[in-house]
Amino acid sequence: MNIEKGYVDAPVDPALDLKEEIIRLKKEKGAVILAHYYQEADIQDVADYIGDSLALAKIAATLKENLIVMCGVHFMGETVKILCPDKRVIVPDLNAGCSLADSCDAVEFEAFVKQHPGYTVISYVNTSAAVKALTDIVVTSGNAKEIVASLPADEKIIFGPDRNLGNYISSITGRTMLVWDGSCHVHEQFSVEKIADLMKQYPQAELLVHPECKKPLQLMAHKIGSTAALLDYAAKSPVRQFIVATESGILHQMQKDCPDKEFIPAPPADSTCACNECSYMKLITLRKLYNSLRFEQPLVEVAPELIDKARRPIEKMLELSARLGK
Repeated sequence: MNIEKGYVDAPVDPALDLKEEIIRLKKEKGAVILAHYYQEADIQDVADYIGDSLALAKIAATLKENLIVMCGVHFMGETVKILCPDKRVIVPDLNAGCSLADSCDAVEFEAFVKQHPGYTVISYVNTSAAVKALTDIVVTSGNAKEIVASLPADEKIIFGPDRNLGNYISSITGRTMLVWDGSCHVHEQFSVEKIADLMKQYPQAELLVHPECKKPLQLMAHKIGSTAALLDYAAKSPVRQFIVATESGILHQMQKDCPDKEFIPAPPADSTCACNECSYMKLITLRKLYNSLRFEQPLVEVAPELIDKARRPIEKMLELSARLGK
């Protein structure tokens, strides 16, 4: 067994049914598997809980199991470890990073915060533990609007790191915020022109857009929302066709929830591919998940002093979310 590559590099019998083995192992070890909607369909199918960042954070805060496997990117594993410091938390491939989290360096962000004393610091959950530790309140795309709107009207706010989400929240709440200039490479890559062509091809379809997308795409949208909000909207809408502008892993759950509806992935600009995938999310595979359960590695580690600082803004988010009904 070798984890030098950031995941367990060990031989696997090709005759094994990996899904069955994963289900057997998690029962044997008393483990729980969390998976983000952007994971591969096979990963979602073996998970105990599937959700967006807000849902997974809420679930993590209540888990009784001592072994938690987060099938998502590294900051999600850190968030679970921060909320569950006494538990063993695994991400099957520690190389599963996040371009948005990487766009907000903790040292640079700390300097920015110090340049603006007296500001309330709101950080998107897509950040490192070190950035969360510099934060007053963490938010997700599912609760950012309500949390920002709940603050006093004269509150001075720093919002980081996603500029598209921050500017969108500013526009719908009327709050002026200092917005960090970061972005998600997946949501930045959607092609307005190609999506406009799709809308002509499917004139009855509605366009569903994640708020991490650029403003021109938001202006074209029939619905802007987090992955959970887009799922809910699609399920309740009488419309039968949807063009979906977020990471294409969400289509698996959409199709499961609405088998009688059609979901069309929105394409990126510089690709012949018909969908837009996060290469980091797709680093998690059934083989890596199986080996991570088998050897209970690789573990997510967060320094104890960082855990104490980073937990407070996450718990503040959960407290406000409960109060605001989010």
